[in-house]
Amino acid sequence: MDRTGLDHAMLTNLVHSFYGKIRADAVLGPIFASHITDWAPHLDRMVSFWSSVALMTGSYHGAPVPAHAHLPVTWAHFERWLTLFRETAGETCTPAGAVHVIERAERIARSLHMAVEDTARMATNQTPTLR
Repeated sequence: MDRTGLDHAMLTNLVHSFYGKIRADAVLGPIFASHITDWAPHLDRMVSFWSSVALMTGSYHGAPVPAHAHLPVTWAHFERWLTLFRETAGETCTPAGAVHVIERAERIARSLHMAVEDTARMATNQTPTLR
């Protein structure tokens, strides 16, 4: 917290601002709308997630990979997600805090994308490609 300037209030603002952009986004909004009907619990869960990721609070107790592995998304969707996340982090976090959460968001996006690809590949019995 001392190095990044991040705290719970800042992460709450980041999450709420970011998902406000997601919901309004022409590309991502419909995907999220088809899977989330009650946003309050999702936002609370995402604040816990980012608190665990950024502040190491351990407050998140979920499994993001299974929740995302079957989504109909491509790397282009993750790139759009990252664009909005980077923008929002720059607007809501300290410069050091933005760098901190963006680095983690990029790793998370790559990990979730690989899970989506692997799930799709298994569903079609394709042989994995080297990365």
